[in-house]
Formats: sequence, C-alpha cells, structure tokens
Amino acid sequence: MSSAQVPARKQQDLQATYSNYKNTLQQIAQKIGDIEQEAEEHKLVLETLEPLSGDRKCFRLINGVLVERTVQDVVPALKTNQEGLRKVLDDLVKQYKTKQDDLEKWKSGFNLIKTGSGPSSSSRPYEVPSLLTCMRETLTTHTNQEDPRISDNSPR
Repeated sequence: MSSAQVPARKQQDLQATYSNYKNTLQQIAQKIGDIEQEAEEHKLVLETLEPLSGDRKCFRLINGVLVERTVQDVVPALKTNQEGLRKVLDDLVKQYKTKQDDLEKWKSGFNLIKTGSGPSSSSRPYEVPSLLTCMRETLTTHTNQEDPRISDNSPR
C-alpha cells in the first residue's frame, strides 16, 4: 500500500465514525422532540379535564380504539403517563449529553478541527465539520424544500 492511501483510508474511517456520532445525536434529538411534543399534549389535556366534574364523560384513544371513560378514570392515567414521559425525557437528555461528550473527547483525541475555523495547518491534517454546522445545513436543506401540500395557486 502506498503512503497516500493510508491517510485517505484513515480519513474515511474518521469521517465514518464522525457521521455515526452525528447520526446518533440527531436520532436522540428527534426522540427528545417527539417526547416533548407528546408531554405537551398530555399537559393540555390535563389542563382541560381537571376543572371538570369527575363523573363527566370523556373519550380516550387506546391502541386505536376510542373508549368512553369518566374524567376521574382518565386523569390519573394521564398523570401516570406524563410522569413516565418526563422520566424518559430526562434519560434521553442525559444520553444526548453523554454522546455529545463522547464526540468531543473523540474529536480532541484525534486533534480534529472544525471546518472553516481558521487557516489550515499541516499539523492538523483532518478536518471534520462541527455538529452545529451540520445541523444548520440540515435545517437549511429541510426549510428550503418546497412543501407539496402548499401551492402558489391560491386566490389573491
């Protein structure tokens, strides 16, 4: 193997490892967003139901089936679910921070630098874009894509 292929291979391995970290962080962040949204929905429902009398009818969707219950039956179940969501959310945030710290340790272990953060140096041969840069690119890509549900043919 020539000496030019070794650094290229190592750079590919570093990029693959970095991409793996980045994808894992993105997946955890997506899960955190989903759980936060679900917890907010639980909060809104509880705020709506709590002032009502306990014997009032309400409906709850359980595994795709709409079930008739009373407020006094549903509120404790919703509170239990909300507590469970908070615990899961706390665990996911801890997991995200741990993975982010692992990424920073990994980057510092290989003396990696952020792309575009100063002049290139031969003492720092491998550049990996920062997570923030990648997230901005992802957000820009997703926000600049046209939504097929929205058309410009609306009446003016």
